[in-house]
Parts: sequence; C-alpha cells; structure tokens
Amino acid sequence: MAAIDIGRLVSAVAETIASHADELTALDQAIGDGDHGLNMKRGFDAVHGELAAISAKPLPDAMKAIGTRLVMTVGGASGPLFGTFFLTLGKELPPEPDRAALAAAFARAVDAVAARGKSQAGQKTMLDVLFPVAAALSAGKSADEIVGVADEAAAATKPMKAIRGRASFLGDRSVGHVDPGARSSALIIRTVANVLGATG
Repeated sequence: MAAIDIGRLVSAVAETIASHADELTALDQAIGDGDHGLNMKRGFDAVHGELAAISAKPLPDAMKAIGTRLVMTVGGASGPLFGTFFLTLGKELPPEPDRAALAAAFARAVDAVAARGKSQAGQKTMLDVLFPVAAALSAGKSADEIVGVADEAAAATKPMKAIRGRASFLGDRSVGHVDPGARSSALIIRTVANVLGATG
C-alpha cells in the first residue's frame, strides 16, 4: 500500500467530525449527556492544531500523539476510549505498514478499547462498529466495502438496548436511537478509508 499521508488524514477526519458535530450531539442528547459532538470536535480540532508537528513524526509516533491529545481534550468516556485506540495503533503499527500489519494493529487496538471500556460487541457502543470493521480489514475487504460495513454496523445499533455506557441507564428507552460513539466511529472509518483508498 502507498505511504500514508498523516497530515491529509488528520485534516480530513477533523473536517468530518466538525461537519457532523451537530448530528452527533443530537444523537447523544437522546441517550447520553448531549455533548458527544462537541467533545469529539474539540478533540480533533486540538489534534488538527498540532498538524505540523504530528505530520513530521513517523506513523507510530503520530498515532500516539493523536491518542494522547484525544485523551487530554475529549471529555467523558470518549476521550480515554478513542485515545486508547490511537495509542494502541501507535504501539502496534510499523512505520510503513502493509495491509496485513494494518489489519493486525487495528484488531489489537479494538481489543484494547474493549478492555478499557470493559465492554464487548452487542452492547450498543463504538465496539459494534469497530469489531465488524476489524473483521472486514482482516478479510481483505476493499475500502468501499469497509465503509459499507461501518455504516451498516452503526445503523444496527438503533434497535439495540444499551448495556454499557451512559445510555445503559435508560434501559429500554435507549432502544430506537443510533449510538453516537458508533456513529462517530463509522464517520472516522469512512473518512480514513476514503483517503487511503484514494491513495492506493
């Protein structure tokens, strides 16, 4: 696979989160604290604010820098969870990963998020997107197929009853709403897949 343009990825993800912040906030108002969109935007704006420094780093160090910044700036549970994901990617990725190395690192990062959140698939969280995407990556799916998997997995959280996270306090009232963490995960995956797919 082609070399990963870290600056382009960071800029694209920050733009995507900013443009969907209101949507993510609305989703979170239904079943959470109502601040997911704002928190995610603040975090990725902070990452984007360090674009020059992050882009100059080798890929593993760039991922660690992104993770650290998200932990420091994204409020609620999302900061530690998304931060853990990127920090683990930084530990697991080689400087120039091939497809197999990327899939393996992604899978380990998802496992780390599950451990950090003491959660698993089927509990109406971001993991309901991340686990299917990890499987699609390992199966060699194309960028377009991975985007489809992510979008469908996020939508599939709507009929679920929340077992973990803030939404779990609502019990049956959490049914009928897409999980905001799953939706933001799908948006990030769509953006990254589109950027990487466009560059080979």
